[in-house]
Amino acid sequence: MRKAVLFAAALLAFVASLQAQQIRGDYIESRSTDVYVAQCFANGEVGLTGNQALLAWHVTEGSWNGVKLDGLTIAAAVRARATLGDPYGEPYPAQAVLMVDEAANPAQRQALMALAQHEAGKLLENVARVEYVPVILDVPEDPHEGPAVLRAGHLASIVTRPLNHHDHICGNEIDFYPPLAPVEHATSAVASTDEFQGDGLGSHWSSHGRRSAYIASFNEGGDTVASAEEQPMHHGGE
Repeated sequence: MRKAVLFAAALLAFVASLQAQQIRGDYIESRSTDVYVAQCFANGEVGLTGNQALLAWHVTEGSWNGVKLDGLTIAAAVRARATLGDPYGEPYPAQAVLMVDEAANPAQRQALMALAQHEAGKLLENVARVEYVPVILDVPEDPHEGPAVLRAGHLASIVTRPLNHHDHICGNEIDFYPPLAPVEHATSAVASTDEFQGDGLGSHWSSHGRRSAYIASFNEGGDTVASAEEQPMHHGGE
């Protein structure tokens, strides 16, 4: 009888832990290199670009570590040691600045940070600074039709536009670098604006018109595509 009670208690705890991690929402990223690019162009830039990135998660529904996070957003700026996604580089340890939605209460702030670090893994292991600012991520229903916008106070922003025929420079472009976090339905896009002007990384950046962005959704516990750490970048001729 005692074993049955202990088993039932353990089962309830396991189910509760799963329920506590059911979460979904929108995702955006942009980095300092093209992700939609031909192999020869990417190989020419590897080691020279791609060590900086902005990422953000907007929770549409769900909880993390038992804390409800509906409607809240967290963004991160990252500076790595090498091109992110290059299996022959050594990008870690990277430095990160977290920009946490100021609308979150203390428990929600901790849960948002834990969620982002879980999703991005090594990329957010070393947090140099945490800022509490208004963070807004607006993603269109169809990313092929409209822009996505991230605003993190006056610290960071991404504004995208869909790819068009002018973005096919040599005709051999592919989604060369996979997203930096596990996501669903990733769509590459042009970052009309990709900007970080905060402290903590020892550098600022502002770029325009680079094919460097992904718009996606995340669903913890759902089917996701592998992140950059799991999908190595391809090298060689086209």
